[in-house]
Amino acid sequence: MVKIRLSRCGSKKNPFYHIVVADIRSKRDGRYIERLGFFNPNARGGEVPLRLDTERAQHWIRQGAQPTDRAKQLIKQAKRAAAAV
Repeated sequence: MVKIRLSRCGSKKNPFYHIVVADIRSKRDGRYIERLGFFNPNARGGEVPLRLDTERAQHWIRQGAQPTDRAKQLIKQAKRAAAAV
């Protein structure tokens, strides 16, 4: 089974997440199939907090990938931001 989930990067107390498509048997920060975007919860000033390829995310969901709860929220948030632009 394939999941759309977050992979943690960044330093201690300064998280940065890649949104990836990965096999459920892979480790959280391990091997992934495709990177869809990123999420920066500590974005300040002109930094971009979320960038996500929603078309590819929808493609993977149609193929049977299950997004985690947080990934599902981020996909909705990215869709709203794209619609507002």
